Amino acid sequence: MPEQAVRARTTTTLPRIRVGDTGDEAYVHPAAAPLAAREWNRAAVADLLDHLGIPSFAVPGRSDHGTVVAVADEHRTRVLEGLGQWLARSPGHLTWLQESPVRTPRPRPSTDLRAWQPPADAVGVQVSWYQTDPGGHLLLGHEYGCAVEFWTRQGDRLLAPRANRGPWSVAASGQDVWGAARLFSRLVSAHTAPELAPPLATRPEFLVPGVEDIDFPVDAVYTWVDGNDPAWQARKAAAKGEVYHEESASDARFLSRDELRYSIRSLHLFAPWIRNVYVVTDDQVPAWMRTDVPGFQVVSHREIFRDPADLPTFNSHSIESQLHHIDGLAEHFLYFNDDMFIGRPVTPHAFFTPVGTARYFPSPNRIPQGPVAPTDTPVDAACKNNRALLLERFGRVITQPMEHIPYALRRSAMAEAEAAFPEAWARTAASRFRAMTDLSPTSSFALYYAALTGRAQPGSLRFAYVRLSSGDLAERLEKLLDGRNHDSFCLNDTYSTADDLEAQQELLDGFLGAYFPTPSPCEHTGEERAPWPTPSR
Repeated sequence: MPEQAVRARTTTTLPRIRVGDTGDEAYVHPAAAPLAAREWNRAAVADLLDHLGIPSFAVPGRSDHGTVVAVADEHRTRVLEGLGQWLARSPGHLTWLQESPVRTPRPRPSTDLRAWQPPADAVGVQVSWYQTDPGGHLLLGHEYGCAVEFWTRQGDRLLAPRANRGPWSVAASGQDVWGAARLFSRLVSAHTAPELAPPLATRPEFLVPGVEDIDFPVDAVYTWVDGNDPAWQARKAAAKGEVYHEESASDARFLSRDELRYSIRSLHLFAPWIRNVYVVTDDQVPAWMRTDVPGFQVVSHREIFRDPADLPTFNSHSIESQLHHIDGLAEHFLYFNDDMFIGRPVTPHAFFTPVGTARYFPSPNRIPQGPVAPTDTPVDAACKNNRALLLERFGRVITQPMEHIPYALRRSAMAEAEAAFPEAWARTAASRFRAMTDLSPTSSFALYYAALTGRAQPGSLRFAYVRLSSGDLAERLEKLLDGRNHDSFCLNDTYSTADDLEAQQELLDGFLGAYFPTPSPCEHTGEERAPWPTPSR
């Protein structure tokens, strides 16, 4: 096969390095990301099949990570010969597909002769070219590969050799149509960057919407503050308000450890279905952040607070009470503190059901009994206030706070809660520092309000919480990085001071840079980057 026929898609021009303890070789890509690796593998296989003149069509496979293409079984020999010749020049990995495998086969390097010994019941082959970032931290392996299935001709139908998320057969003489990329992976939405997930040639039988499809937009919202900004420090010093608990104005609440940069990277890498990202600040913008990227917007407190007299505020509860006033915000959105991260590819189904019901994640901890007491922390006081109002309105008692997992919120539920409890809501909005009269609008109250009005339900996902003041912080971070097996994690601290930050920063810089090595499109990098998904309403 002539090299020039597929040069645009092959990995031969990229350097390779060994990654991890397994000794696997991966191609180094400066913009390594899961969907980019997925599309690279798919496009490479598609180019090969086009060069061979073999018709193929995309199939909605059962995995969200990789892709599946179908070819008629009579082309099996030519496909395998072509793959063999190509992989001899551009080494990769492969596994043989079986209808009902006893266990998931381990991918083998294409240079291993054992890789080319298919089982007797092989119904296809999955091919991948591993990718990694220039530092070799993020290994994008075989799960992002492209599976080539051999479909059997039976009369005027082509029959699938194994289950997929669509029909078992298609018309053998049917014409290809273009299908939106979101039909082939739940990691993709209508708002995902098209270069990461272009439309695919498929068959009309696969264009029918599925009962598990999520077709509504989901936005992400952050609140962020730079406590080292002299102008902000002056506003804080001049603000009038009584601080009732040392945690309320702890420096740790306002320290910027650059977590926001990496949390947004986590969305870019692992939640590419997000439509728009909003960062709510007190007229602050991080030096590294671009504000001219479609689908990304910095929002001032002044734009969302209904009562300007409530500003300036230094109370996260106050700010959170106004988030649903963001202009253009989707009905369904995720609220992040900047110390929350997505840890591996997740679908929107982790946070919402296909009919739009939000999922919330109760903590195993318990809200202390009794009324608010002077010894309560701000968190406990707010939870008690939440409990009292919800009990009065719904006759139900809440007993658990929420985990530090991105909060899946319904904009309409927050608006209704504000209208239903105007005095408590306004009192929270007007508290310049955390007060014992606060509600916790996003992390508890709005979630339980949505649940009690039929718009939220409990969920579960794999989650880790790391307190930065832990004596074994280095070991905890190393375990997270080595495993990469949590859907979400939080790097939280309440009582750290600026002196603590100096000791922690080196650990955090190394960990965050290794876990999320690929810059997001909203970062100033000195290089042109693919745009954030184009916003729509």
